[in-house]
Amino acid sequence: MLQQTQVATVLERYPRFMKRFPTVKKLAAAPLDDVLAEWAGLGYYTRARNLHACAKQVVAEFGAKFPHDPVLLEQLKGIGRSTAGAIAAFAFHERAPILDANVKRILARLFGIEGAIQEKAVNEELWSLAKILLPKKATDMPVYTQALMDFGATWCTSRKPVCLSSEKKCPFEKECQANLSDQVLLLPRKVAKAKSPEFNCDMLLLRHGDSVLLQRRPEKAIWGGLWSLPESTWRVKEKSPKPSVDVANLTVKELLQRALPDQNISSVLNGCQSIEQGLEIKHIFTHRRLWMQIWHVTSSDAVKFNSEDLKWIPLRQLGKYGLPQPIKLLLQGLNLARDGELRN
Repeated sequence: MLQQTQVATVLERYPRFMKRFPTVKKLAAAPLDDVLAEWAGLGYYTRARNLHACAKQVVAEFGAKFPHDPVLLEQLKGIGRSTAGAIAAFAFHERAPILDANVKRILARLFGIEGAIQEKAVNEELWSLAKILLPKKATDMPVYTQALMDFGATWCTSRKPVCLSSEKKCPFEKECQANLSDQVLLLPRKVAKAKSPEFNCDMLLLRHGDSVLLQRRPEKAIWGGLWSLPESTWRVKEKSPKPSVDVANLTVKELLQRALPDQNISSVLNGCQSIEQGLEIKHIFTHRRLWMQIWHVTSSDAVKFNSEDLKWIPLRQLGKYGLPQPIKLLLQGLNLARDGELRN
């Protein structure tokens, strides 16, 4: 949960998550929708899906007990080499190395590793150093591993390491090759990131009475497994947009064709009234940016669709479903649902 989510947020949400899923068996037995609903707002929902799949795997293959061997841990869904090492070190006192971003930075500076950390050879060199430096006593592994992570997070930081200030004295300043060669801020070297691409899409906010139409997103898509508003195909955002259809003159039929391309929209059209252009919402993902144009449409009928991934959800039941954070905030902001209705 702490991966890519701030500590303050996790401190609030972790106890609640553990209260609902106190054991591996409870988590494995829970429907995925329940897990995603509890995870809503934390972002990076692949973590929740992997956590659920991992629990099922531990129950099925290891009798509901996590294996001690980091090699076996790495075979579990969502657990990579570094996470496997951390679990083995903290939970089972195994002499297993970790290599997260903080540890990579420490080792690259301490030993003067100048290659880009994304390069395979450099990464393997860092893994080798991480293994060599492990304490000899297995009982020291939890303290050592935590100290290593904390040192990178609070002392040997990316932009303001303590060695460049006069407030604290780094215990490794005389051994650190980056410090001795005046390259602290230059190491570790990284490959320059490409500019995040930007996209546009239309989102259908279709209401009938006190219900709103939601669509479950494909498992391998962004927000995979969550319930969101039906949307059009993403279009690359142009610097000087020249839409083929005047946005202000978009018809209900055109919108339904974009947002529900696999559905028979004739029955929906019969009950739909006017279309109203709503907010345009910008959402920033890790590697892309999305501009979502919201369109409000009211239906006089709760049309039945031929897909289990399309549901009319009463507003008071929205808390039972995992919603992407911007969609959750949208519904709250439009007073379509009170905050309490969006909580489990």
